[in-house]
Amino acid sequence: MQVTNLQLRDFRTYARAEAHLGDGLTVVHGANGAGKSNLLEALYFGCTGHSQRTRSEREMVRFGASTMRVVVNLTHENRQHELTVGFQPGSPKHMTADGAQVERLADVQDRPLLSVFSPDRLELLKGAPALRRAHLDRLVAALWPPRVATRHDYARALAQRNALIAGIRAGRASRATLPSWDNQLARHALALRDDRATAVALLAEPFADRATQLGLSGEPRLEYRPRSRASDTSEFVQELEAKLSSDLERGFSTHGPHRDDLAILRDRRELRSYGSQGEQRLALLALLLAERSVLARERNRMPLMLLDDVMSELDLTRRELLSAELRDGGQSVVATTDLAHVPGSGDRSVARLSISPGAILGEAMAA
Repeated sequence: MQVTNLQLRDFRTYARAEAHLGDGLTVVHGANGAGKSNLLEALYFGCTGHSQRTRSEREMVRFGASTMRVVVNLTHENRQHELTVGFQPGSPKHMTADGAQVERLADVQDRPLLSVFSPDRLELLKGAPALRRAHLDRLVAALWPPRVATRHDYARALAQRNALIAGIRAGRASRATLPSWDNQLARHALALRDDRATAVALLAEPFADRATQLGLSGEPRLEYRPRSRASDTSEFVQELEAKLSSDLERGFSTHGPHRDDLAILRDRRELRSYGSQGEQRLALLALLLAERSVLARERNRMPLMLLDDVMSELDLTRRELLSAELRDGGQSVVATTDLAHVPGSGDRSVARLSISPGAILGEAMAA
């Protein structure tokens, strides 16, 4: 699946703009503040219906404008597709796929998977476990789309059990129905835990390989850390029963995959605590590249990679390695202040977009 064209109206600094992407690597270059990150954000927003940079759509409406709109044109198996997202402050987003209104772009089959690298995404390594759980669940959904229901089923069962726990704590509810909710929660919890564990097992080797290639010293490793060691639902229920006193004291469920974590390690130490920012950047990039290779192998689909300011802290050898991998297959967009920072950017196979504040000045593409 390829993104061929992006059209913007009143998005961030762009009044009206259009960008054509190459089939492989596209390099977006321009000075700091020219709008490179805004263009990458527009691509993400047009394909997913939300921003990777902000939760407030109002921030994406150009100053002085009343509405904004993003249109993404795609090709998939020799067929043309179009995604649109429009937003007017005070109104719900309006999203369509091939002209039909949709509630969520995530449910649209003919849309690209996306993978994003940007400096602020280091929070994935440095931030709370909830960020890593959510990231892992998105990978599970990309690998096995029908298993999205497992996460939703677990969330519903957890919410019901939490409501019951709170009611028991307040004296408004009886414990009589707790065993049935424990059994239901256990069934969904084990399915969710096992999906995550399988995904991490698929990632482990390609992550270690890419982290080493990119120059992360020591032994890089991914480690899924589930709270439960149960082998079946009855054992999980026993774990819940052992935690019941604590749950009643706190008023919510303290045990289950909603408390799990993904550890990103180097020599058995977590990079979130013991890694420099440069090492954390390398680990994040290795993780995204590993996910790309796993998706290509398991689903024959590579995500569209959006990489913002990825080359600035890599030495020439690592830049060459990364650029070669990006040019080797799949579609990617790299934003940079200097074309020289992207080895091979002058190749005929590489598309180039020159950005000036609020405008795409021109483009050069392989003939």
